Amino acid sequence: MKDSFFRSMTWLHTWVGLLVCWLLYLIFFSGTLSFFRDEISLWNQPAIHNVQTQAQRIEAQQQQIITGFDYLATQGANSQSWRITLPESRIPYLVYGYAKPKEPGQRRSKFENTQLNPNTMQKLEPFVETKGGNFFYRLHFDLHYIDVITARWLVCFASLFMLIAIISGVVIHKRIFKDMFSFRRNKGSRTWLDAHNLSSVLALPFHLMITYTGMITLIFMLFPYPAQTTYDSGMRDFFNDVTPRNTITDKAEGGSAMVPIQRVLDQVYTKWPNADITRVQVSNPNMASSTITVLVSSGKTLRDQAPRLIFSGASGELVAKTDDDLTASKALYESLNSLHTGRLADPLLRWLYFLGGVAGCVMIGSGCIMWAKRIRDRMKADAKPSLGLKLVEGLNLATLMGLPLATCTFFLANRILNPEITARADKEVLAFFLMWLAVAVIALLKRGKGQWQIMAAINGTACLSVPVVNALTTNGNIVSYLLHKQWALFTFDAVFLLFSILFFIQTEKLRTHKQPTKRSNHIVNKKRKDQNI
Repeated sequence: MKDSFFRSMTWLHTWVGLLVCWLLYLIFFSGTLSFFRDEISLWNQPAIHNVQTQAQRIEAQQQQIITGFDYLATQGANSQSWRITLPESRIPYLVYGYAKPKEPGQRRSKFENTQLNPNTMQKLEPFVETKGGNFFYRLHFDLHYIDVITARWLVCFASLFMLIAIISGVVIHKRIFKDMFSFRRNKGSRTWLDAHNLSSVLALPFHLMITYTGMITLIFMLFPYPAQTTYDSGMRDFFNDVTPRNTITDKAEGGSAMVPIQRVLDQVYTKWPNADITRVQVSNPNMASSTITVLVSSGKTLRDQAPRLIFSGASGELVAKTDDDLTASKALYESLNSLHTGRLADPLLRWLYFLGGVAGCVMIGSGCIMWAKRIRDRMKADAKPSLGLKLVEGLNLATLMGLPLATCTFFLANRILNPEITARADKEVLAFFLMWLAVAVIALLKRGKGQWQIMAAINGTACLSVPVVNALTTNGNIVSYLLHKQWALFTFDAVFLLFSILFFIQTEKLRTHKQPTKRSNHIVNKKRKDQNI
């Protein structure tokens, strides 16, 4: 009975992992990069490379907002929306923006943004059009080219399979603590199993947390039924009930001068004396129905929704606000969401998130490679691989080698594409997917050790070329970043150099690797059966 149970759990662990492992790898890979999406966006915008974070950032916010209102009152007097985005610790520049009139067929108005250096209040050089780190953030749950709702359902199903794989993996582990310290090199399938176990066990709490909380972020899509049965208009009424909204000035008509913003700020600082304001939004300026929304950083609290106050733009009266004290259920939901996104993370914790994501990629990648190697090891010398094995091996090569190369292509396109080109940000993304598609086509046609070696060498060269091309096309390089203590930019280039070295080491390992004989394969398989792995 016991052996039957463990065999069932092993079968479950193998197949729920294999069926979605390539999608899970994409989710983990892009999600891991998303922990540094602000730093990626910083690297993608050379215009802000030399903007220093203000020493007295919070103290300067009030004057920046007042100046912004004067600017927008002149430049965007007839606009339907204003927005002031203040500098943060990871986003060093200031933005004043107003909505331009909608064009025919346009769903949302585009914003005319003016970016300024907050230290000098001078306009920055024109920004290049790029999605930056937000591309990877959206990719890990929207999958880009797929319909958003369909993509999120796919991600949820993959996450559910991941959760089942993690739990069944814990069940079948007979030596879970020993596996934390076991790694045998150059042992074929045994080495891949050790890599799978080591990356799984060391980061097990992170894997459980990030997978479960990832599903929680989409819980209202998965289980909308309580809200649909409680509220007349379903989810719309539910979100209106839990989100602060203006119910006082909605029906006001006619024009009205805007209240001096100082009156609004006085109320904000009375309620939150040490407020770190992140954004000020104005809807319908110079109208009786106008509102001013002030958003404040939640800091290190486990809170996903930024605390906010909403004022009447005509009278300065407070009309709505977020709850000061959350109910137990809302506090649980918001804390799980903030855990998943790492909103509370300081630099050290963010790096731990990143390393946990890398461990997740190693766990998934080693698992799908191990499955293919085991099938290969069990084959007779004259046997032909099945279509399923060819497909798995091709998808392994396409995913594990294609995604890093596509990522390098994305960053190289950011530096190489003409800044004036139309839809430039979309072309950066297109370069990413075209490179990934090219690797996938090659992998599905041929996927032997030679192709792995070639792709590893190409990846090593591509990773090396990112900081080199950056140095050739901008006024900075890894040495100048180090000398001027521009740590985000220095770390970005250094990480690519590190992965370049790792890929070249992998290239050499693949070149000198010798395939184990059928005799040694037979011994490994016999030991595996004896250990009931």
